[in-house]
Amino acid sequence: MKRRGLLLSVALLMTAPTLAAAQDIVRIATEGAYPPFNFMDTNGKPAGFDVDIANALCAENGWTCEIIVQDWDGIIPGLIANKYDLIIASMGITPQRAEVVAFSDKYASVPFGFVMSEDLAATVEATPGEGIAQLLAALSGKTIGLVAATSSEPYVMDMFADTVTYKTYQKMDDALQDLSSGRIDAYADGVVPITENFLKKDAGKGFTLGGDAFSDPAYFGGGNGIAARKEDSELLAKVNTSLAAILADGTYAEINDRYFDFNVYGE
Repeated sequence: MKRRGLLLSVALLMTAPTLAAAQDIVRIATEGAYPPFNFMDTNGKPAGFDVDIANALCAENGWTCEIIVQDWDGIIPGLIANKYDLIIASMGITPQRAEVVAFSDKYASVPFGFVMSEDLAATVEATPGEGIAQLLAALSGKTIGLVAATSSEPYVMDMFADTVTYKTYQKMDDALQDLSSGRIDAYADGVVPITENFLKKDAGKGFTLGGDAFSDPAYFGGGNGIAARKEDSELLAKVNTSLAAILADGTYAEINDRYFDFNVYGE
């Protein structure tokens, strides 16, 4: 009996690495406040395009996904502090962020722009100039809402300097509520979440996107990427391999079509 028990223990030890590899838990952070990319569903669980992409990548690798909800302004510090292994939260691949984290290949592409009242948007259109010049002239003296630590925050602050008043928020929903109530005149963020979460709903009646969308690579990088710690190159390589796989086998397209009526991956 002792010999049989010893053999069984040895057999279990020999198979343990295989079992562990098949059941690796990968902790993935998302914001949970940027629909339709990430949000909390009616059961209080994280959901959305980013979460579905995370689950698809985990399935491709045989990982068990643990989705962790983290406020946006602390999401990179949390990764560095080892609270989770990856960030999948529609994070733009910007030069500033790339100094502290490593990014996967692009998995989505979202232009940025301003949402404002239809009356103010008409003023923008009537203002001479092109692109940002029109916005600079029409929004002078106005109050602009921004979410802290987003790509649009430094861009708007650099472009508009002291010609406008800024109001900073922790979440997009809070900014959109203030826009609806007239406490701010315009709000800058990704045009997809603005459209899906605001303009297509009753709260967005009387509002529209004003001026041209902007995507200056110096501020917005090359699309949205999955962030990892710089030392986790092996993990990031697996992410890139599995991302290519779900793009090729139709899984990405299936997820895309749950949330969008266009290809969010872009060109």
